[in-house]
Amino acid sequence: MLVPLTRRKFEEVLPLAATGPQYAYYWGDWQNLVKQVLFSLGGVLLVWLSSGLFQSSGLTLFLAIVAGLYWLWGPVAKASLRNARYRRYPYSGFWQGKILDLYVTEEVIGTEETANQRGELVVVENCERRLNLKIGDETGFVAKVQVPLQRQHQLLAIDRTVQTIVLSEDRDLRRIAKIADLYVPNRNVWVSDYPWLERGAFVEVSRRLGTLNRATGDRSTRQRRPMRRSQ
Repeated sequence: MLVPLTRRKFEEVLPLAATGPQYAYYWGDWQNLVKQVLFSLGGVLLVWLSSGLFQSSGLTLFLAIVAGLYWLWGPVAKASLRNARYRRYPYSGFWQGKILDLYVTEEVIGTEETANQRGELVVVENCERRLNLKIGDETGFVAKVQVPLQRQHQLLAIDRTVQTIVLSEDRDLRRIAKIADLYVPNRNVWVSDYPWLERGAFVEVSRRLGTLNRATGDRSTRQRRPMRRSQ
């Protein structure tokens, strides 16, 4: 099932301004917060040291306030810039399919260099357990998604219905460029690395189109040409 969305509805589902989950994503844990606060203090110090370059004390004060509050507005700016990358696609659609396969892997997400007790340099790999999903629909469209493994993912299973928003450069959505968060409606589970969608708005679209699909027997979507992922 693939239903094109109007631009207005798409912008409701994926707003430019940071949503609550997006803000929390960039806020991170307390260690990240400490880093952001230290960065803000460094910015204030830099403004103070450079105050002689500014002719207006008011401008110096303004820049100091902006730098000092970076820890507060930084997550909003980062999320908004990231959202803009997806919102640049002119066409979007609501997609519904099935989970075709799922499995867990260990992925290297970074390395650290440290010294052992003998003073030898040792490279330590930081690994993370990740969930791999293969999703598809009756047209033959297949996509793979990989996200950090979470406890709620134990509710997922093969053949469960999954929904998302797909983005494309093509008006007919023949080639899919990007896929947003996955939503499993019968378990109310979200599967994503970054929370792209405004979840309340998406659930509303899901319920409306799900009702429409049952009422019409999905006659229009079954006749849609097969779509594929852009390379």
